[in-house]
Amino acid sequence: MIFGGPRHLELAGAGAKGQPWPVPFSTEPVLAMRGRRVVVLASGDPFWHGAGGSLMRDLEAGEWVSHPAPACFALAANRLGWKLEEVLCLGLHAAPYARLRPMLGKGVRVICTLRDGAAPGELAAWLVENGQPDARLCVMERLGGPKEQLFHTTAEGWDVPPGGAPVLMAIEAMRPGLPQASGLADAHFASDGQITKRPIRALTLSALAPRAGELLWDIGGGSGSVSVEWCLAAPGARAIAFEPRDSRLDNIRANAAAFGLDHRMSAVLGKAPDVLEGQPLPDCVFIGGGGSQALLDHLWDILPAGTRLVANGVTLETETLLMQAHAARGGHLLKAEIAEAGPLGSMRDWRRARPVIQWSVTR
Repeated sequence: MIFGGPRHLELAGAGAKGQPWPVPFSTEPVLAMRGRRVVVLASGDPFWHGAGGSLMRDLEAGEWVSHPAPACFALAANRLGWKLEEVLCLGLHAAPYARLRPMLGKGVRVICTLRDGAAPGELAAWLVENGQPDARLCVMERLGGPKEQLFHTTAEGWDVPPGGAPVLMAIEAMRPGLPQASGLADAHFASDGQITKRPIRALTLSALAPRAGELLWDIGGGSGSVSVEWCLAAPGARAIAFEPRDSRLDNIRANAAAFGLDHRMSAVLGKAPDVLEGQPLPDCVFIGGGGSQALLDHLWDILPAGTRLVANGVTLETETLLMQAHAARGGHLLKAEIAEAGPLGSMRDWRRARPVIQWSVTR
């Protein structure tokens, strides 16, 4: 039996032995034929955005042999004359285009796999809507085969007819993208006003100190802005935002989707500490709202040694709570008072925000 995409099966002349991959994709038909002679026709390098990695989760080392060929990314870089080590290679055939948003910036080059012949036009429109209208694009269809085609255009000048899969797009961004430092402008986030403002968010992310693959509990999620920036700060970082108000969950989820983070960030309705039961234990906790002695005591009881905890407060009651926690359990206590210039008649004065007290400690 020969498994592959319809194009692969046609090129190989598989005939009656050919079986196309199921939609949605699944390796189950292959695994069901264990012990028989089975061939899988996959991408040139099946372990780079290919089916190899999916199959290896269920196969032993002695059950398979792989014969790799140049991957689509290598073929694309060869056509374009791009140095592959300086290019971002992404699989967007089964992922939202928003995954590009944190990565694109002036001079950044990307090669991405896409779903089908209509997807390049969708991605071009997305680039226009997200601040890259003059991005230089190259659409590459069926690379390495007898029906290979390349089209050069820009996002705003899109004039390429829908083509055939498999298809890749090369993107060279011409405009600055999102800043890479913590403290994105508040305007980037959907919010009902309940948001950790940019300067305090930057201080908070510094105290949270995100690292690759770590999980954050964001208690009192609000708009989810801290969770978003936590996930952006480190590869594979994940966050769960706990929010007691149902009306705010939509904003949290919308912000996760807008930054292409809905695979690493989730929103859970409920009030801490009750809502924390049954959740995977975090590497770090942020309390942005709803802090109480009962919550701090509960966290201290359940969190493993080494877990980082950061709590912000603006009310006198929360300030007292955090001062007492600092006295009892140590850590670092910070008070931030920020003022911004604003109009005062024909002149200007300082508009002071409420002081924020921040307690950070390692369990």
